Amino acid sequence: MMSKVYGWEMKDGPGDFFAHTADQVFGEVWSRDGLSIRDRRLLLLGALAATGQIDVAEIQAGAALGNGELDGDELLEIALFLCYYIGWPRGSALNMMFGGVIDKHERAQRKD
Repeated sequence: MMSKVYGWEMKDGPGDFFAHTADQVFGEVWSRDGLSIRDRRLLLLGALAATGQIDVAEIQAGAALGNGELDGDELLEIALFLCYYIGWPRGSALNMMFGGVIDKHERAQRKD
């Protein structure tokens, strides 16, 4: 499930902490019925943005684009929407980061 969520082959990390965390988060939380991966991704993007974890949100945005769960326009709309709930500075940082992720994704698509 971890590879499905991120869109690339994920290898096991070192130690029991990584194994336990990955098994719980991806084997249980992301695999539950009731919400799609896209739904979970949207919730996670909002939570990460609200807590100022823009660097982690960048990973999620790239995965959402790569997996076709969200497109560039939707990411920018998310940033605008969240500005009014998480504050303009965090929302602006999210918007700028999304712009970079979109640009990187589009350049990769043109290479293929």
